Amino acid sequence: MDQQVQQERIIVENDDEIEIDLKDLFLEILSYWKWVAAALIMGAVIAYCISKFLMVPQYESTAQFYVLSKSTSITSLADIQTGTNLTNDYMVVVEGRPVLEQVIANLNLQKTYASLKRKVTLNNPANSRILEITVRDENPSMAKTIADEIARVSVAFISQKMDQDAPSIIQKGYSDGEPVSPNILKNTAIGGILGMFLAVAVIVISYLFNDTIMNAEDVQKKLGLNVLGTLPLEEAEYDGEKKTKVNRTKKRKK
Repeated sequence: MDQQVQQERIIVENDDEIEIDLKDLFLEILSYWKWVAAALIMGAVIAYCISKFLMVPQYESTAQFYVLSKSTSITSLADIQTGTNLTNDYMVVVEGRPVLEQVIANLNLQKTYASLKRKVTLNNPANSRILEITVRDENPSMAKTIADEIARVSVAFISQKMDQDAPSIIQKGYSDGEPVSPNILKNTAIGGILGMFLAVAVIVISYLFNDTIMNAEDVQKKLGLNVLGTLPLEEAEYDGEKKTKVNRTKKRKK
């Protein structure tokens, strides 16, 4: 019978369940804390560099107009509800093709209807009769110009095509000069977290798939098996094999 050099032979009884020792897993992760910290720093640095040097800053400008109903005064809940419903209707009109294509023509923009629509965001604060038109662009001056023109064209379109009182523009587009995107601090934090998560995931996967058995304790921890006993090899056998290897080495030197 062939024999291999080993310290002990392990006899085990099979168990149906394999349990993961969470404490042991935590200690395994903790033992690689330097790698986890390095991955966190690397992820944060990469995210910072991408946000700072590769991503184009985006600016926003917001114009507002106030929606009026056909009656000149609003004195009842029905009139207020009518104004609110009109605001919802106007949100559809403002980002519609006739209005945006007219804006493109008026400003001679090198954009399509779809590309301009992606830059426009509409908002009706707290179900009021105020409609906010926000435009995002890499040029803050252009964002303001587009927002103002959309408001102006929308007011004229509503008055002419919908037989309603023209909304009143209460605020022209503005920009404080600060980019709204990218958020460098937020992206850096996310990059660091992703880097750390990736490092931990690699450690966990390596731990789960490491099925190397070194001793009886590993059998219980990694396989969930019950050890019935151990059969150590005789020292004479092990020493004899070592002596044989030594003799062979001496012969080669000669």
